[in-house]
Amino acid sequence: MKDLRIVFMGTPDFAVAILDKLVVNGANIVAVITSPDKPAGRGLKMHESAVKQYVIAHQLPLLQPTNLKEETFISELKALSADLFVVVAFRMLPEIVWSMPPLGTINLHASILPHYRGAAPINWAIINGEKETGVTTFFIEKEIDTGKIIERSTVSINENETVGELHDRLMELGANTTLSTVKKIAKGNVQGIPQIEFEEGELKSAPKIFKEDCKVNFSQSAQKVHNFIRGLSPYPAAWCTVSNGTETKSFKLFASLLTNIKPTNSKIAVSKDGILFPCADYYVLITELQPEGKRRMDYKSFLAGNSLEGFTV
Repeated sequence: MKDLRIVFMGTPDFAVAILDKLVVNGANIVAVITSPDKPAGRGLKMHESAVKQYVIAHQLPLLQPTNLKEETFISELKALSADLFVVVAFRMLPEIVWSMPPLGTINLHASILPHYRGAAPINWAIINGEKETGVTTFFIEKEIDTGKIIERSTVSINENETVGELHDRLMELGANTTLSTVKKIAKGNVQGIPQIEFEEGELKSAPKIFKEDCKVNFSQSAQKVHNFIRGLSPYPAAWCTVSNGTETKSFKLFASLLTNIKPTNSKIAVSKDGILFPCADYYVLITELQPEGKRRMDYKSFLAGNSLEGFTV
């Protein structure tokens, strides 16, 4: 693997874990490509990606192109004479880039492909109530997330697990799977298997999630509401509004539990274990929330200074 010249492409923390696994195991990273710095926060200070911060700390060569088709960038990329590109949580690559290295360009995707192609595979696996998910390495081709599969690794999803918790487990699994894939490619014994050979039933997708998609529908079953809340926690976060006829309040919901208590009306109730929101069949117990304009807090802290008596969903 040390003889393989690798260019790594990625942006968030998820990609950092995979890059670090390669570096620690002696991979020859000839350059790292990440997104340009962006203004963020109240002061609009320039924000460096998690990958860039790692690269600077480990003194790796860095490129931050704004245009992946720009001639100067393409020339710089070709001059690296890389054998393989490794892509994790980066933007869509033009063909002139992904087709460049002789051993191909591989991508790590956080689902068991061909299911959950798209931008939010971890979220949708939980929202849809899946019991299992995983990661897949594959060769990038023209259509997004459709290339030949190299390796797939699976994990079970716990019944109360949030997307944040699952993200961290898949990050570790993804690091090990990517390292295994790169080692196989270095040995020259990887062909890749067409995804059609893994297709069973209707394929499930994972489109990008926007704020308007995150409103909780309490007319659904408690199980679906519970899955929805944990599938969006901590980010982008499920939200809801409640009203008592004269006042409306808005909340983000971060933690929930199922109950076997059947609601008798649409009113919110309070128990010693949390706040009970009525769903189509049972109450769902909210244990962590964030009122609009306030900090995130547990239900005890919220109830110490607030009341939801008479409010309905």
